[in-house]
Amino acid sequence: MRYAVVTGVSKGLGESIAKMLMESGVHVTGISRSKNDLLNDFAAEQNVSYQHYSCDLGNMEAVQDTFNQISESIFPHDPETVFLINNAAVLEPIDQSMNIKSADLAYHVQVNTVAPMVLTNLFLQKTTEMDVPFIGTIISSGAAERPVYGWSAYCTTKASINMYTKTAALEQEELKTQHKIIAFSPGIMDTKMQEKIRESSKNAFVEVDTFRDYKKNNMLKSTDAVAGVLVDILTDESSIENGKIYNVKDYF
Repeated sequence: MRYAVVTGVSKGLGESIAKMLMESGVHVTGISRSKNDLLNDFAAEQNVSYQHYSCDLGNMEAVQDTFNQISESIFPHDPETVFLINNAAVLEPIDQSMNIKSADLAYHVQVNTVAPMVLTNLFLQKTTEMDVPFIGTIISSGAAERPVYGWSAYCTTKASINMYTKTAALEQEELKTQHKIIAFSPGIMDTKMQEKIRESSKNAFVEVDTFRDYKKNNMLKSTDAVAGVLVDILTDESSIENGKIYNVKDYF
């Protein structure tokens, strides 16, 4: 049996990834602050299990406790493979960098960079100990590759998580383990995050009109379509390129 842990599972891309994994016969554990009861029903229809853990990824102690609980739930079943999809992220604060409050910045970095690094590290340790293949995935962004006015926090955390992906993968290659770490850039999707972007002021985010046009001109991809690409990559385990930053645009 294969098991997957998906963060930010309650809506958007996280929900779609969870569903696509279940359709592929993977048992799913979700982490998010709010619960999506529809995922329980979907799991029953697919004859797989689904468990949810409420956790604020901005709280380091809660992240560790949640991992401990999930570990006790998954590993007694002798999984064939364990997947971790670090999907959860925050976009705010959106503003000129000099206007960002220190506490808001610290929370942003905790959720977008520290939490996925910590979870990946913990699963690497546990799967190595249990001799179980592990595939870790971090949802990246095009913002990791270019500076965006008003997105100093988001661009920085996404760029840093890309480098973590490459470094952690390099270590696993050198250690000759069976583990793989990748990142996946999903492009622009029709999500709640996009709604927040369109609500930004032009003073805080000068490209806001461009993002409003994405919606107006039906240029936003569905989360189901994007999730389908990622799950196809993940479930073809032998073809995964360790350390690669996959980009959805290469598949559409």
